[in-house]
Amino acid sequence: MGNYIAKKIINTCITLFGVVTVIFFLFNILPGDPARMMLGQNEDAAQLQIVQQKYGFDQSVFTQYLYYLNDLSPLSIHSNTDEHYTNLSSKNYKYVSLFKTKKKSVILKWPYLRTSFTRQGKNVSELLKDTFPNTLILASTSIIIALFLGVFLGIISALYKDRWIDKLILVISTLGMSLPSFFSAIIFAWLFGFLWHEFTGLEMTGNLVELDDYGEYGALQFQNLILPSIVLGIRPLAVVSQLMRNSLLEVFNQEYIKTAQAKGLSAKQVLLRHALKNAMSPVVTAISGWFASLLAGAVFVEYVFGWNGLGKEIVNALNTLDLPVIMGAVLIIATIFVVLNIIVDIIYAYLDPKIKLN
Repeated sequence: MGNYIAKKIINTCITLFGVVTVIFFLFNILPGDPARMMLGQNEDAAQLQIVQQKYGFDQSVFTQYLYYLNDLSPLSIHSNTDEHYTNLSSKNYKYVSLFKTKKKSVILKWPYLRTSFTRQGKNVSELLKDTFPNTLILASTSIIIALFLGVFLGIISALYKDRWIDKLILVISTLGMSLPSFFSAIIFAWLFGFLWHEFTGLEMTGNLVELDDYGEYGALQFQNLILPSIVLGIRPLAVVSQLMRNSLLEVFNQEYIKTAQAKGLSAKQVLLRHALKNAMSPVVTAISGWFASLLAGAVFVEYVFGWNGLGKEIVNALNTLDLPVIMGAVLIIATIFVVLNIIVDIIYAYLDPKIKLN
């Protein structure tokens, strides 16, 4: 287990390094000057120079890249000169000083995601702290709906193979996999949040916490979670139901299932004691992948329903070329994806003792 964890940590670092490199250079070759976008109509040559020096835009792209890696690294080197971009006097870093020379300091710190270009210098970590929990709640609710309903429909479909209910579930699953999330979001918002609002009591847009008219006290509005979580869970639900069906049908043909049936076990006992656990392996893989995808793919759903989550923040950052926010969001999603893969491997080892972690 120790060797496995060590290998996964190394692979995680390599993966995140690749993600950071690709996104950083991709956005630096796109047209547009973040300094000019930050100043807007108040731009002049003197202010433009100040902003470029403050955020390091006056340096070469490769130098900016090295500075960014330095900010992300827990172990980093910083200048002791107050005017330098990486100096510690800005109070942006939460660190412990290891040692220093006349010009440089070596510190141990939390990864610094920098400040937003367009949010008046607000730290990216604070923005993500405000929005990521909403996306996590939305994605978790969606994946729970997809898991339980998908497994249930898959079991029904496998038990009644080639009957009308099996064909009906297949049609619904195919339709669910075919519909893009943004299209489903628009249809659901219009039908249940507008056309049938009097019957459903649901709103087209809304957040989990709604402030009062004075913008002070927040009240939980769980009904605002219903529509976006259902829309976001439609596609994984369709995939899980078909995976569960096919996996169960394959397990039902195994010799140990026939042996259990020959011993007189009821269909319920065979399903719960023997078949279900062994059929869950592909479902676990699909759920882990879909959960990470939902975190990234919630962009359109959050935008349509006005959900104040990470996806909506990414859209706003893309519109304004706010690179630190985009990089922070991508790093969060990539890290979660890697962690989920580790968890899935551990669950695999539990479901199938033949699998060894090494």
